[in-house]
Amino acid sequence: QVQLVESGGGLVQAGGSLRLSCTASGRTFSNYAMGWFRQAPGKEREIVAAISWRGDRTYYADSVKGRFTISRDNAKNTVYLQMNSLEPVDTAVYYCAARFAYGANRYYTSGYDNWGQGTQVTVSS
Repeated sequence: QVQLVESGGGLVQAGGSLRLSCTASGRTFSNYAMGWFRQAPGKEREIVAAISWRGDRTYYADSVKGRFTISRDNAKNTVYLQMNSLEPVDTAVYYCAARFAYGANRYYTSGYDNWGQGTQVTVSS
């Protein structure tokens, strides 16, 4: 198992920015593809972005394309989610997740089995 700890959430006004971080421990970070998910009150958890272990393949949900950027630093065992032009609809608990990649340099949109505790992001109008 890999342990994941998110940070960087908070309250921001619409149009503002936040950067979420997720630091991993317990396993070799570069063996894992990573993803960011979010869950708003009363809604199902949805994928926001995903990244391959090498960091050169990424996926974004349509709702965040052009506003959010996922990246990773394998030397620091950390994945990031830069969120710009935030909107009230982005309000949610954000979770990072890890999935063992078995050497495949690809991202995954499902099948994650390691999760962080979540960090709250609130965007005020």
